[in-house]
Amino acid sequence: MSFTAEVKDELSRVEGSCPLCDVAELSALVRVCGALSFRGSGNYAIRVSTETGAVARTVIRLAHAVFGLDTSLTVRRSNLHKTRNYLIEIPEQKGLEEALVRMGILVPGRGLAPGVNARVVSKPCCRAAYLRGAFMAGGFIADPRGDFHLEVAVTGEEFAADVVELLDDEVVTARVNKRRGAYAIYLKSFDDIVRLLTLVGATRTALAVENVRVMKSVKNDVNRRVNAEIANQARSTGAAADQLELIDRVEREVGLDELPPALASFCAARRAHPDLSLRDLGATMEPPMSKSALYHRVLRLEQLLK
Repeated sequence: MSFTAEVKDELSRVEGSCPLCDVAELSALVRVCGALSFRGSGNYAIRVSTETGAVARTVIRLAHAVFGLDTSLTVRRSNLHKTRNYLIEIPEQKGLEEALVRMGILVPGRGLAPGVNARVVSKPCCRAAYLRGAFMAGGFIADPRGDFHLEVAVTGEEFAADVVELLDDEVVTARVNKRRGAYAIYLKSFDDIVRLLTLVGATRTALAVENVRVMKSVKNDVNRRVNAEIANQARSTGAAADQLELIDRVEREVGLDELPPALASFCAARRAHPDLSLRDLGATMEPPMSKSALYHRVLRLEQLLK
């Protein structure tokens, strides 16, 4: 099961806070992944297609529980992609037109509603239920062990704008990208993704994403420290090699026996410990010396050559 399917399975078990939440959730499910057909005045039918079993179960459950509608389910398997496709059909029947009006999908005397009906999402809990239904119907979330990315694919520019406005009301920043006639509402910010998951009821997933961020942060911090240590070691090794070369030149051109005791002791210590940094080299001397004191002796050797 993909990470997106796991999230949708969790959301399918979330119950609304009030009876109108079920209406809002079903409205979003039908609006995003459903198709409405009609034959003459008042004769409507709905077809909902999804590849996620949890979404199919939710559509059937809400259609029965909220409106008492008859439904049929057909399961098809793709030989090419080895995936299942669930087709839920809500045929022409008494009460379907009224249900469409209550869900804000149909406006009496005007036809299909292009955006989100304000009445359906008038309460905060209903807005959360509507966003839950929209994500279940057309949502995708990347495995947080990779990049943080969440999006919901919808049709209709006005509808996409209304969903973004709903998210904005909940302090979730989203953007819209048009793709081949459809619209992708996407979130890239980690905080926005966690806020949305918590809002729609995917608390287990939100906690898992939080844990992944903590692990990534720790891993990045360890990597930074390791890289810094490697860089420091490389610099120390390079500096020690330069100092050994300097000592060789002093030996050739001046002679170590001609050096003052302080410089001679440094040269002996450096040759005895060619891999140590100046700080660690100072700890081996008697008495111990600071890094700055030894660096001053390196400068004296350079000046001596000049």
